[in-house]
Formats: sequence, structure tokens, C-alpha cells
Amino acid sequence: MKETTKKKINKWLWIIVLVPVAGFFLMLLLVGVFTNIPSFRVLENPQTNLATELISEDGVVIATFHVENRSYVQYEDLSESLKNAVLATEDIRFYRHSGIDFRALARVAVKSLLLGQSSSGGGSTLTQQVAKTLYPRDTTTYNFPGGAAFKMLVIKMKEWITAVKLERNYTKEELLTMYLNSIFFGSNAYGIRAASATFFDKHPSQLTLEEAATLVGMVNKPTRYNPVLNYESSLGRRNSVISRMRKYNFISRHEADSLMALPIVLNYSTQDHNAGLAPYFRDMLRRVMSAGKPDPADY
Repeated sequence: MKETTKKKINKWLWIIVLVPVAGFFLMLLLVGVFTNIPSFRVLENPQTNLATELISEDGVVIATFHVENRSYVQYEDLSESLKNAVLATEDIRFYRHSGIDFRALARVAVKSLLLGQSSSGGGSTLTQQVAKTLYPRDTTTYNFPGGAAFKMLVIKMKEWITAVKLERNYTKEELLTMYLNSIFFGSNAYGIRAASATFFDKHPSQLTLEEAATLVGMVNKPTRYNPVLNYESSLGRRNSVISRMRKYNFISRHEADSLMALPIVLNYSTQDHNAGLAPYFRDMLRRVMSAGKPDPADY
């Protein structure tokens, strides 16, 4: 009888201790998740460092001034090969989920936890990647045992909520365009327009399939898969992208084999303030415009 009473007392002691602790962590999680979630106004007006373009009267871009070499393109400016390469490589179920791909998350969990495969991917959708790129991560630190894992959970939940809000606010075509306009390709090229110009001296609409595959392959590791710095690694990664396009029936086996046999042919040139037309005029204009913020009423 005494033993039974002792077990009941121990049970209640555990409950008394664990319930407040669990409640505290739940409250901490909710506060962490719902603090600094982007509002719909912020989602509608994402802040990015766009390059300022100096355009002549006949429409020629004379120069760009930038912190990040980034210029936007519209969805209509993206070649079909480029769009298909992104979908095949990054998010094949993009048009079938609402920001979170639970099937992909389950696959990653099974492969990582049960099968111990470290290369099973992260399960992040294109929309989640837009959320990570455009909206800064929480810098809060949690100084308790397991704090790092707790922070990762908070970050992921914020990312999921933001992704769902983005899906409600934008079309799939707009999200795909935002993704390609926001990602970093290395060599000071931010966004697909700057990357196309830097590596191939082309507009995104002019990219061939193998060129598009090269750029898409660089997204996750822009230094490792940079064809200027690591040609062989870039070639292998490009062929992996082409192989995935074949897997998902964007191209035929014959097309894939033919494309994978091609070398990467670059037309590489970095974009900086010193290159281009009319250097003295550009420098004078830069100094004039930097002296004070222009008043829109004057233009």
C-alpha cells in the first residue's frame, strides 16, 4: 500500500514539475514564432537592393550603380527552359502545394531520421526560399540546453507561416519570378538578370537550356558550382539539373544525352562602376546624385 502511495506521489510530483516547464516552453515558442512575422503590407512591399540604371535617350543602359548587382525581370522575360530547370531542381510540386510541401517534409524525415541519409534535401519549397531570402531571420539567442534546436524550430515555423501568407498574396508566377529575382549566383550577381549578363552576356529570355541549367545548378552553392572557379564541379552539377529535367519529362532522353555532352561556354564579365560607356559623365552624375536625395517634384 505504501509503495502504491509513493508511486502516486512521484507521479504527481512529475506532473507538477513538467506541466509548468512545458507551458513555459510553449509560451516561449509562440512568442518566438509570432514576433516579427511579416505583415501583409511588408509582404506586398519587400525591400531589396536594386541597382540604379543610367539609361540613354535611345534606351541603352550606360551604367548601373549598386551595392548588390540586382535588376528585376518580369515573368514573361523568363525562358521556358529556365522555369522548367528551376521546378525540376528545386520544387517539382510547386504548382500543387500552398507554400509547405508536407510530402517532401515527410520524405526528408524518413530519409534523414530512419535511413540516415544526409543528402536527402531540406524539403523547403520555392515559396519558403523566397521567405528566407526576402525577410531576415530571427537573431534571438536561447541560452538553455537545446536552445539551438529550439531556435531552428522557431525559424522553421516562422518560415512556414510566411510562406503560406506569401501564397495567399501572390500568384505562383509572381512567386517564381520573385525567387529568381532574389537569389545570389556569386560573382556579385544577384538575381537571374544579373547572373545571365555576368556569365553569358545575355538576357534571361535568351538563355539556352544548358545555360539555364548551369545557372540553376549554382543556386545552392554559388562558389562551389561557379563555372569560372570550379569548371568540373559546375559541369557535373549542370548535368545533374539536365538529368532531373529528363526525369520529370521536361525533355527527352535523347535531348538530355546531347545536352550533357556539351561543354559550358561562357561569356563572362563582372559588372562594376568603372566599366561601360561615358565614365566621366557617369562619375559626375553619381557624385551629383549622391550629394542629396532628389525631390520627385522636380522631375
